[in-house]
Amino acid sequence: MTAPTDHMLDSVATGSYHAPHDVLGVHAAGEGWVIRVRRPLARTVTAVFADQPEAEFRHLRAGIWEASLDAEPQPYRVVATYDDAPAWVADDPYRHLPTIGELDLHLIREGRHEELWRVLGAHVRTQAGVVGVAFTVWAPNARAVRLIGDFNGWDGQGHPMRSMGDSGIWELFVPGLGAGAVYKFEILTADSAWIEKSDPMARRAEVPPATASIVAESSYEWQDAAWLQDRAASSPASDPMSVYEVHLGSWRSGLGYREAADQLIDYVGEQGFTHIEFLPLAEHPFGGSWGYQVSGYYAPTSRFGDPDDLRYLIDRLHQAGIGVIMDWVPGHFPKDAFALARFDGRPLYEHPDPRRGEHRDWGTLIFDYGRNEVKNFLVANALYWFEEFHVDGLRVDAVASMLYLDYSREEGQWEPNVHGGRENLEAISFLQEVNATAYKRYPGIAMIAEESTSFPGVTAPTEYGGLGFGLKWNMGWMNDSLQYIKRDPMYRGWHEGELSFSFVYAFSENFVLPISHDEVVHGKGSLFTRMPGDHWQKLANARAYLAYMWGHPGKQLLFMGQEFGQMSEWSESRELDWWLLDQPPHRQLHGFVADLNRAYRAEPALWSRDSDGAAFSRLGAPHWNPSVLAFARRDAEGGTVAVFCNFSGEPLHDVEFDLPADGDWREILNSDAEAYGGSGVGNFGSVSASGGRARVTLPPLGVLWLRHES
Repeated sequence: MTAPTDHMLDSVATGSYHAPHDVLGVHAAGEGWVIRVRRPLARTVTAVFADQPEAEFRHLRAGIWEASLDAEPQPYRVVATYDDAPAWVADDPYRHLPTIGELDLHLIREGRHEELWRVLGAHVRTQAGVVGVAFTVWAPNARAVRLIGDFNGWDGQGHPMRSMGDSGIWELFVPGLGAGAVYKFEILTADSAWIEKSDPMARRAEVPPATASIVAESSYEWQDAAWLQDRAASSPASDPMSVYEVHLGSWRSGLGYREAADQLIDYVGEQGFTHIEFLPLAEHPFGGSWGYQVSGYYAPTSRFGDPDDLRYLIDRLHQAGIGVIMDWVPGHFPKDAFALARFDGRPLYEHPDPRRGEHRDWGTLIFDYGRNEVKNFLVANALYWFEEFHVDGLRVDAVASMLYLDYSREEGQWEPNVHGGRENLEAISFLQEVNATAYKRYPGIAMIAEESTSFPGVTAPTEYGGLGFGLKWNMGWMNDSLQYIKRDPMYRGWHEGELSFSFVYAFSENFVLPISHDEVVHGKGSLFTRMPGDHWQKLANARAYLAYMWGHPGKQLLFMGQEFGQMSEWSESRELDWWLLDQPPHRQLHGFVADLNRAYRAEPALWSRDSDGAAFSRLGAPHWNPSVLAFARRDAEGGTVAVFCNFSGEPLHDVEFDLPADGDWREILNSDAEAYGGSGVGNFGSVSASGGRARVTLPPLGVLWLRHES
């Protein structure tokens, strides 16, 4: 190699040269060898070898030193002395080969690296017998990248990274570092500005409002092998699923991941839910976003502990038989300057066209789904949560905003696709890829779409042109049923279609019925306060609504606090009103939800054929009452459960109904039972059908579940 020019030396000295390893480290020079290091302000610099004589360095310029050797040097350490300071002995980062291989770089360029987190970011590695940390980052528009952190006084001039060519990857191995080191990347943009960025691939971050990344290394030993084995043989669409949605920071205040484990297991186990769904746990700068504006897609939020603490929580939940779903946000990200926005000085993760790259409602940026590396970043991120944290499902937020180019945009504010349509073809392709890949690698998991439009085939397989989700939130049912239940019972009869219309499309997708966090904020009140009437009537309406919801085709999701009649609107800044459980009526609602879950899980008719219209039928009656809704559910073995809903305020005695089978129908749930605070109206435990018809007494504001016995 020819000797470096003065310009190269000056650039290396300031950390602004794209290929510092071409100057620093070991190089052949004529018939000998040279070693170059950067040691500004040093008085002397020496290379120390195990079996070779020491080599003295001479200063070239700008703090760059050079030593000449006749033979190829062995591994060495550099000793630098200073005036009025102790000698500094250190390994040389620039004597090490790249820590990322050609195959990895090829897969990254192609957007096909399914385990991206294993090669990008910061990893403790042993390189040439030396333990250190390998740092890699994608910044294709950068002129130079420097590593800054608590290990170099946040001065990156001594740790410039090397460009790995047209891959856009920058790399540096720093000997002597380990887990816990705090760092950022300092990027020289095309506009000659230095900007500081946290690591997009960091697996741990500082506790907000601090924004640096932390080198992470896991030592966790999982104990959920039996759970994962059973999960692989399961099918969420045909298994029971009642989900308890949790915002961890406000469920009970002051709990970290580990502290929450016992309390969540006891509580959710007592309540009988099959799954917990956590609002996003990826790192986010603003707590008021509830986690939906993510800055660290690969870093569990440090608000509640380190990544192994989260592993512990999920592992414990699995051992207790409780599944874990996490909200995932690939639809947009915030504009915070320390994170993904204009990462290397130009639009990189976001689409460069504001008509496609800026979200008008949320003031956020939209990913460039058509760019290989960006799509790879997101696909690998989904796999990361399954692989590294054993989550059982991802609920994908704001899918509708991803599917349509004109979402929340007026005419002239959006650009049609190549066919002139409004569909975001790149986003559709991304969703199909992430779903197909996740299901291929992790059978038995659930990919769940929060999708609020009538986009066809959300849960259809990708090979048939569908998006490939396993489940979809039924937002139409949610809006209609909440609109219905808030009406005074006197007027409900005029709006029967708000409850029954969902049966028209209930089997077009694999649905989840959600009463989520979005329904108990922004002035909407809680589920309890939406109910009409006095305190007793509100609780009766709540029980009836939940019993109708659990009987309706589809899986169920209920936001925390609604199971005991939280009266105040939810706020992320304070814990739930647990004191309400000291009040008998609310304790009774709490007990009702537990019994509701137990009855539901015991009846395959209520969950095994949720998406099969042949397993559902409306139950007729000689005299139609628009405040009464009745239907039957059947399992594959012939088991049948009939659901009778009376949303009027009066009991209805000896109402005739057509039933699908003669014989005894045993009452397995009565939302009006005295044990739940109801009036106790019922059928003395069973009714008998003859000639395809039975007389049933319906409690006021009540729902009955009857199971066919013979």
